[in-house]
Amino acid sequence: MGFNQLIKSVAVAVAGAFAFSGAAHAAEITGAGASFPYPVYAKWAELYKAATGNSLNYQSIGSGGGIKQIKAKTVDFGASDAPLPQNELAEAGLTQFPAVVGGVVPVVNLDGVTPGQIKLSGQVLGDIYAGKITKWNAPEITALNPGVKLPNEDITVVYRSDASGTSYVFTSYLSKANADFKSKIGAGTAVKWPTGVGGKGNEGVAANVQKVKGAIGYVEYAYVKKNKLNYTQLKNKDGNFVSPDDSSFKAATAHGDWAKTPGFAVDFTDAAGKESWPISSATFILLHKEQAGDGAKGKEVLKFFDWAYKNGGKVAADLDYVPLPDSVTKLVEDSWKSNVKDSSGKAIW
Repeated sequence: MGFNQLIKSVAVAVAGAFAFSGAAHAAEITGAGASFPYPVYAKWAELYKAATGNSLNYQSIGSGGGIKQIKAKTVDFGASDAPLPQNELAEAGLTQFPAVVGGVVPVVNLDGVTPGQIKLSGQVLGDIYAGKITKWNAPEITALNPGVKLPNEDITVVYRSDASGTSYVFTSYLSKANADFKSKIGAGTAVKWPTGVGGKGNEGVAANVQKVKGAIGYVEYAYVKKNKLNYTQLKNKDGNFVSPDDSSFKAATAHGDWAKTPGFAVDFTDAAGKESWPISSATFILLHKEQAGDGAKGKEVLKFFDWAYKNGGKVAADLDYVPLPDSVTKLVEDSWKSNVKDSSGKAIW
């Protein structure tokens, strides 16, 4: 074989190798949004790749960022703790479904108290975030905590600085529990806080609370456990003080009707039930109803969440999220069949 023939044969072999490598390359999907579910999505992604070889690259940038990115089609799916209303979903051509349930938890940095020792009500928590209660030994707090030595220390409020579904859940609860908070601040992914310091993401709020003595913040419960934060009890709608955990989150979800709620946007904040955690919430996935081309990317997203529903329940529970019951995942997957289609209008699930 001459030199030119040798070079040609090597080139063909290399091209063939690259072609084979490309054909065998595992799928990768991208998502962005809520930091609330990031711990469980990260763990699911790790296990999914080990099981299937396929990858999920998820960026914890806050619900507002996730909504912007999915609308701009720069990611394969968006994630938001604040469910989008039906008109916004329709305008953007999106479908929405829940992934998992968790809880938003007040956390404090106070010397001399143990996790769960401090008790708060929605009324008092709203007054703290409205800037009306400014000292830890204020009468309103001491009345809820007989026998607890509370310091004569300023309260530093920590809030989310980014557009946040966690803030939406938190402010929705405070708006139900505190009429003054509702009228002056209200519920939203980004509200005008009258006092305090901001932190980006659940991660940023957790970090600020850890740094500042006398601080109070709100984060998803997985961040409480991961960072060993000092959480509070809360007085629920039935008048009982409850602690945050998967059982109290699950108790709250017993009071929602998934089947009859458009977009699965069930509101679990301030739910009835003696064991219900009052700031419980589902977190949601946003996906374009019309997928490009043959819908391969969209199908990969649905395959990931189908796998998570079937195989990720224990992982979610270990992180103190609540897996969706089988009856709900069936409703969700039925919605995929009717809502998500390729560019020719053919269902991809």
